Amino acid sequence: MILAIDMGNTNIVIGAIDDKKTYFVERVTTNHNKTDLEYAVNIKNVLEIHNIPLSDISGGIISSVVPPLNATLRSAVKKIFGFEPMLVGSGMKTGMNILMDNPKTVGADMIVDSVAAIKNYPCPIIIIDMGTATTMSVVDHGGNYIGGVILPGLKVSLDSLSGKTAQLPYISLDVPGSVIGKNTIDCMRAGIMYGNAAMIDGIIDRMEKELGTSASLVATGGLAKFITPLCRHAIAYEDDLLLKGLLILYHKNLSRS
Repeated sequence: MILAIDMGNTNIVIGAIDDKKTYFVERVTTNHNKTDLEYAVNIKNVLEIHNIPLSDISGGIISSVVPPLNATLRSAVKKIFGFEPMLVGSGMKTGMNILMDNPKTVGADMIVDSVAAIKNYPCPIIIIDMGTATTMSVVDHGGNYIGGVILPGLKVSLDSLSGKTAQLPYISLDVPGSVIGKNTIDCMRAGIMYGNAAMIDGIIDRMEKELGTSASLVATGGLAKFITPLCRHAIAYEDDLLLKGLLILYHKNLSRS
């Protein structure tokens, strides 16, 4: 069993996973002011909550889109387990060609999601990851990463809407009963929820047109489970997709660590 961690701008996803199953997926807040000890306490507490003995963790790997915290989080893991976790980055074996203008600039999370999707779904594949930003990555028929889109995340859009307008309140992200809202809050909820679903549907249509065929569709990220049921396309949801990708990369690169 390994410790798999995905550090995003808003949350850090922590999971324990092996070839048999994912034992848990939890999220803690990303905080630039926390020390390595504080993150170590967070991680240790999550393991204790799920009754995972420290001795059961044989290794670790981190995916990050927050470079300033990489050293802090790696140090936190080392404080608990005594080993240095792998860090997804340039030079790591992925088994996937990245056909981009500058492959080194592609987000680690987008690569890891794609690695996991290739193992579990037929190509071509469109992978939707809904976090602080919404990303949509495309893998072609040959299993090559060929690009995608990056969009403002659902909460980013909502916070901007509420923060920039005097009469629109901050609201919870409940799914409204209908698209046509009858009050301000339901109108906002309908706009943000159904608007994001329609946006994803529309981009999928355009991506499939460029691919010249339909694609396997898979979504992950904390917000995807609320949006994908509202989409016209049938989109598989996997909360632990990125953790599965981290496990694959861990095994591929174990001899290098």
